[in-house]
Amino acid sequence: MKKQTPTLRDIARETGVHVSTVSRALNPVTGTSITDDVVKRIKEAADRLGYRPNRLAVGLRTNRTMTVGLMIPDITNTIFPPILRGVESVLEPLGYAVIIVNTDSMAAREHQLVDVLRERGVDGIIHAAVLRDDPKIIEVVRGGTPVVTVNRRIEGEGIPSVVNDDALGVRLVLGHLYDEGHRRIAHVAGPANLSTGQFRRKAFKSAATEMGLKLPAKAIQQAKRFDEAEGRRCTEALLDSWNPTAILCANDRLALGALEVLEERGIECPGEISVTGFNDMPFLDRIRPGLTTVRIEQFGVGQESARLLVRMMTEPETTAPSETILPVRLIKRGSVAPPPAE
Repeated sequence: MKKQTPTLRDIARETGVHVSTVSRALNPVTGTSITDDVVKRIKEAADRLGYRPNRLAVGLRTNRTMTVGLMIPDITNTIFPPILRGVESVLEPLGYAVIIVNTDSMAAREHQLVDVLRERGVDGIIHAAVLRDDPKIIEVVRGGTPVVTVNRRIEGEGIPSVVNDDALGVRLVLGHLYDEGHRRIAHVAGPANLSTGQFRRKAFKSAATEMGLKLPAKAIQQAKRFDEAEGRRCTEALLDSWNPTAILCANDRLALGALEVLEERGIECPGEISVTGFNDMPFLDRIRPGLTTVRIEQFGVGQESARLLVRMMTEPETTAPSETILPVRLIKRGSVAPPPAE
């Protein structure tokens, strides 16, 4: 004979409290309204009886699935695990499950996966792979699904974003190169269709102008993707057309590609050309000569985006901030030195 699945009523009988009290105690969101002793007693009884909540039934009753979609552009990029951990650190204690999807930085795949998440009935989406102009996400938001973008923004729509201070980061690293004596500073910019690529390029041009650097158009090379292969391609174009003493890259993976080209051409870093990155991916301190970069809030940006999304999902009448900017800081390592004497 099949064993009967324990219910909230069974726990109520076991503990001598009302069924509604059991329900509130086992809900991470509403459990805070009950004393710790009562919550502890109810949870112990639930464990003893082998109770497991029926999420499907709860979803039908509350019109919420307690699931959140997390969209990332590249699952192999080491900056995303800390962001995921930050998201989970907020959502899991509240009873939410996170569904992770990888877009491979492809618009068509992103659109397909957005539909998959909506079909799964997610209560909200945290989007770290969004394009500057993303009509699919705009459609989702207008349809009533809460969305928060991470590290990137959608322009002109007021969709809440949690980002790092790109402009300050670029100014810090460019100022460091300038203070070391560099004047021929090149920039390997990120993709133009991503807000991080556009914002960091604009910040580079603005800061360079303020510092009085007169750089030719060929001093900036635009990458098509934020990866090592594009870092290689752009650095080769720079070295074939100009003679920079420093290369400021829009992210760490582009910088790793630049370092590969310098090594292949027998150019010393930082003795002949200094190289910098952005993001401070894990293990950069173990790669010789150690990459000077800008440290962004990875775990923190995940936490902040999750907190904001929870607020949007549970308090839809409140107005969410359109942009939350987190601090950055310069991390100095061995890839920057004064330019060679001429």
